[in-house]
Amino acid sequence: MRAISIHNPWATLIATGKKTLEIRSWKTSYRGDLLIVSTQRKYADYPRGVALCIVRLADVREFVPADAGAAHIVFLPECFAWVLDDVRPIAPFPVKGQQGFYNVIYPAQTSGILPATPARKIESLPLFARGS
Repeated sequence: MRAISIHNPWATLIATGKKTLEIRSWKTSYRGDLLIVSTQRKYADYPRGVALCIVRLADVREFVPADAGAAHIVFLPECFAWVLDDVRPIAPFPVKGQQGFYNVIYPAQTSGILPATPARKIESLPLFARGS
């Protein structure tokens, strides 16, 4: 399965359906399922180095100032908004992340879809100055 690593708290915000736009400096023609993996970078008590959910990359378009709320960051010019929908939380499993897209074998034992229940309250996180 195609995967991408994202720093927390953004990876968790995506997994809980709160972040619907991922902002990148590059665009892609890929559309379809994407495994969201949290990076190893420590951020509070968020999960590190694990797959968190599967989303559908529905579209990629220019990032505009009005997108900042859905992206949970401040506006960054010359970037692209990756539109994420159909969030499917999964039982987390360890993944060694990489930059850009990479392939991950999705283990059969974690294929059960779990209900979207956030592990902690995240509605009050501030907008961040750097993209994920």
